[in-house]
Amino acid sequence: MKITMLGAGAWGTALAIAFAGKHEVVLWSREADVAVDLQNTRENHRFFPGYKLPESVAISTDFAATVAGAELLVAATPIAGLRPTVERLAALKVTLPLVWVCKGFEAGSGKLPHQVVSEVLGPQAICGALSGPSFAEEVAAGQPTAIALAANNPVFAREAARQLHTKKLRIYANDDLIGVEVGGAVKNVLAIATGACDGLGLGLNSRAALMTRGLAEIARLGLALGAQRETFMGLAGMGDLILTCTGDLSRNRRVGLALAENKSLPQILEELGHVAEGVYTAREVDQLARKLGVDMPISAAVAAVLDGRLSAAQAVEQLMARDPKEEIA
Repeated sequence: MKITMLGAGAWGTALAIAFAGKHEVVLWSREADVAVDLQNTRENHRFFPGYKLPESVAISTDFAATVAGAELLVAATPIAGLRPTVERLAALKVTLPLVWVCKGFEAGSGKLPHQVVSEVLGPQAICGALSGPSFAEEVAAGQPTAIALAANNPVFAREAARQLHTKKLRIYANDDLIGVEVGGAVKNVLAIATGACDGLGLGLNSRAALMTRGLAEIARLGLALGAQRETFMGLAGMGDLILTCTGDLSRNRRVGLALAENKSLPQILEELGHVAEGVYTAREVDQLARKLGVDMPISAAVAAVLDGRLSAAQAVEQLMARDPKEEIA
């Protein structure tokens, strides 16, 4: 299959490496200097140092040409870059299947990725999301990984999952696109909470409770948006939550750890040097939950900490002071 990766950040580079042994891959870069570096050294020193790109992967900065020669497009941008990317596809009247790896709700609109794509390309566009417990570094290193591919077309989901499946990257088809997207988005917010919990030294009991109640929040929001409950017990729900909340490679977890040290958000993001999607998703999740009447106290607490309305310690006190409730509700 001819695959064009739209975006040469960490995930675009990692997936280009992963798919190169089985497919004809082109990696498109918006930044000319990154493309030159990749072409000359086969390494993405700016966004993903330490991992060599196979010689078979072509590098390009010509958006129209790389899209024209593809059979499948993979948008490997942050959620903020999805709409501009899809708008460029619309301008070219592209009708190719599109898959994205970003996770979150679009800032300002509160839309999930598939809603953004449908709004720009139309409801007839075949599209889907790759999501699940996966760090780009481990995928690029060839360590065994399992993720889900959910799409608005079940036939496409099954066929694309079969074709993209490799010996080290196991891909499961899923027909619950909303559930997979919600799981991927909200777990980043909860990873910030878990990082703060660990940073405050509150112990493993607290971490387990936070993750479990966080999963309940994910499911409540997902169900309100039309998702299937069982999705949140799978790779894109519980699996991704566990990894992002406990893995030291998680950028969102690192944000939470830094918040526990009372660092300012601008300082944290500057030190991080990469996008942490949970920072921008937290406010959208909180606003959407309030609009839908969905109880999401952990997500609301994270939004309050990020907005400077509470410290991490105060957020914990507020959560613990809540009245007791029945667990399954």
